[in-house]
Amino acid sequence: MNRFIIAIAASLFLLCSFTAGAQTFVRYSEDGGEIHWGMVHDDGIYELANAPYNGLVHTGEKVQREDVKLEAPVDPTLVFMTAFNFRSHISGDPAEFPGLFIVPASSIIGPEDPIVRPAESRNLHYEAEMAIVIGKRAENVSVEDAHEYIFGVTAGNDVSERAWQGGDIQWVRAKGSRGFNAVGPVLVQGADYKNIQITGRHNGEVVQGGNTSDLIFGMEEMVSYISTYFTLEPGDLIWSGTMGSTRAMVPGDVYEVELSAVGILRNEVVQGK
Repeated sequence: MNRFIIAIAASLFLLCSFTAGAQTFVRYSEDGGEIHWGMVHDDGIYELANAPYNGLVHTGEKVQREDVKLEAPVDPTLVFMTAFNFRSHISGDPAEFPGLFIVPASSIIGPEDPIVRPAESRNLHYEAEMAIVIGKRAENVSVEDAHEYIFGVTAGNDVSERAWQGGDIQWVRAKGSRGFNAVGPVLVQGADYKNIQITGRHNGEVVQGGNTSDLIFGMEEMVSYISTYFTLEPGDLIWSGTMGSTRAMVPGDVYEVELSAVGILRNEVVQGK
């Protein structure tokens, strides 16, 4: 059992104490084959016929954690990100509206996947965040009703190429290149997304920390704001934004994002061609 599987298995075990009364879901594959949704229990992962936000239909199949590879526990069509949403990540006064941008769904990777630094990248940074998954179609949703549209939460690392971010007209390359956005290890329904502690560790050193209670625009405000202009579908993803300051990662580095209600997302940086 390699170190990634050990770390993820430990994270899944800790969920028992983190999320009493919550439900925990994963996406997994066996031997590089078809990807399945599953529901996590103490005695294994129970396969689901479809995504949990489309109804909890069990197939009757069960697998053990050690026999599968965990994939990103999300399957979005649209991926929305939020800039400058923690006061510790900005200077001056907050903006009047959320700093919203979209990245391709192809940028998403899972908890056991490497973050590939492109050959021309020179300043690749981590960003520890929380992400929410939409549970049902949303258009023009009020802030008061937005909680009804949030299915669950997961951990994310919004990898960002700062040189590209500063030089490009748009952030899509710097924030949304292939494999830049790690998510996982699990999707948790029933967690209090208004009070989740986010911790980022760079090679074991704690370098980021914050609580979602400190968001400038909370996730219910984000759902309302986004749904005013875009149609959100089940499975779509909204990221919280990051806190504090960030530093560069190089090949061989490991970055961990721990959410108090989710567990630990762990990815190693490797050099691309």
